[in-house]
Amino acid sequence: MDLLGDQAVLDSNALKGKTALICGASRGIGAATARIMAKAGANVIIASRSEGQLKSLLEELHALGNGQHRTLVMDLEETDSIEHTLQPILDDGPIHILVNNAGGPPGGPLLNATVDELAQPFTRHLHAAHTLVKLLTPGMIRANYGRIIQIISTSVREPIPNLGVSNTLRGAMASWAKSLSRELHPSITINNVLPGFTDTERLGSLAQSIHERTGQSIEAIHNGWMSQVPIERLIDPLETASVIAFLASPAAGAIRGVSLPVDGGRLRGI
Repeated sequence: MDLLGDQAVLDSNALKGKTALICGASRGIGAATARIMAKAGANVIIASRSEGQLKSLLEELHALGNGQHRTLVMDLEETDSIEHTLQPILDDGPIHILVNNAGGPPGGPLLNATVDELAQPFTRHLHAAHTLVKLLTPGMIRANYGRIIQIISTSVREPIPNLGVSNTLRGAMASWAKSLSRELHPSITINNVLPGFTDTERLGSLAQSIHERTGQSIEAIHNGWMSQVPIERLIDPLETASVIAFLASPAAGAIRGVSLPVDGGRLRGI
C-alpha cells in the first residue's frame, strides 16, 4: 500500500493554495494527515506541544509537496494562549482547513474518574477545538472555503469498555460538531472521522494498560481486537489520513455534519 505514491487518493493539486492547520501532528494519525495533505499540494502547518518532535516531519513535508510548510508550538490545554499563538499566522492569510486532533485520556472505568480527570481532557479537546473554530471561521468565510475535521473515536457510536472518560468526551465532540454543522457558513463543512484499531502508539499504550490491569498477554489482547475486525488487521494511519484529506478537499463540499468510521468494519450498527 503506497498512499503517498501511485495509490495516492488525491492528486498533487487537489489542495493546492489551501492552508491546513493540523493539531497533534507530531505522530500517529496527525502526522500521517500532514503527509497526505502535503502530497495533495496544501500548505501545511503542523502543531504540537514540542517543536523537536516536528522537525523531522517538516523535512518530509518539504520533500512530499511544493507547499509552504511550517511548525507551530501550541499547547491545546492552554486555551487562553491559542489566539496569541495563532495571530502571526492569521495575519498572513486564512487557514482553510482545521484538523482537530489530540491525545486521548487514560483508560479506566468512568465511575473512578474525578471531576478534575474529566476537566483536563475536555479542555484539551472540546474547549480547544471551539476556540480554534471561533478564531479561524472568519478567515474561512472571507475565503469562501472552510473544512473542519475532528479525529475522534468509534466510541461515538459504541462506547468502548474501560475508556469511560474518553467515551464521554468523544460523544460531546460529536454532538458539538453536529450542532455547528447547522450554524456554520454555507462554505464551511464540519465532519468527524472515527478511527478504529489503528497502528499507532496510542493503541500500543492501551494494550499495555490492559495487560497491566488484567495480566492478559499483549498478543492475546491484539488477537481479541482483530477478532472484531472483518479486515483482520490494524488500520494504517495513512488510510485514515486519506479519508481526512478527502473531507478537506473541494470534492467533499456536500458532506457536512457526519461521523465517518474508518474501522475496518468493526462497528455493528448500520
